[in-house]
Amino acid sequence: MTPKTIVFVHGMFMTPLCWEHWMTYFQSKGYICIAPAWPGRDKPIETLRANHPDPQLGKLNLTAVVEQVAAHIKKLDAKPILIGHSMGGLVVQLLLQQGLAAAGVAIDSAPPAGVFTTKWSFLKANWPMINPFISKSQPRMMPFEAFQYAFVNTLPLPEQKAAYDRYVVPESRGIPRESLTSAARIDFKKPHPPLLLIAGSDDHIIPAALNKTNYSKYQASSQASSQASSSVTDYKEFAGRVHFIIGQKNWEEVASYILVWLNEKGV
Repeated sequence: MTPKTIVFVHGMFMTPLCWEHWMTYFQSKGYICIAPAWPGRDKPIETLRANHPDPQLGKLNLTAVVEQVAAHIKKLDAKPILIGHSMGGLVVQLLLQQGLAAAGVAIDSAPPAGVFTTKWSFLKANWPMINPFISKSQPRMMPFEAFQYAFVNTLPLPEQKAAYDRYVVPESRGIPRESLTSAARIDFKKPHPPLLLIAGSDDHIIPAALNKTNYSKYQASSQASSQASSSVTDYKEFAGRVHFIIGQKNWEEVASYILVWLNEKGV
């Protein structure tokens, strides 16, 4: 039997390196694993940091990210499973909508256009990127203190620093700003392959309640539309997990849950 392929999609302020342990885990389970870089992210962390502020990064938007990942998928022999984190989770939802995947997992997913929350932690963590008084062409290198709050708020200080030093790179403000537009709109009534939405209870930048609202949009549309009623959308919240759930201690529990879910759905 031909091994199934998983395409891992990283999120903002990260590169494919953030999936290093996940790829090893799923390869050991018999999957072919691919982690394509966003445009310009196929360089070492040190190079990306040294190039800040990079004018080319300032031009990057969500559409370009989606198109690049889609181009990688279209080269494959069969539709893959998609697993995305943060903004990568939104990319997964958009690619499922395009019919490019067999199934999708969106972990701590950035919300589609129109799905919003006024929770303070969400506004505080996201404001530096969507502040209209700062040009979207000006990339941002997230300070360590901001990373502490947004990504790793409950982790011990040594683990916070280790994650920051190993993974964090500058980011384009154009990506989250375009996620507020029709470029990030999901037609919740449209049938889609199996989709699992995962949230962390202690996530500041993408609160669990926001993931639950996103899930509820799919559920409400499924109940209202005969076309979408056959689509599978599931939700799982992990207690004590922060936004850096994919690198937080005991990340294997999350990966194992996904593996079981994929097997149950037959994909």
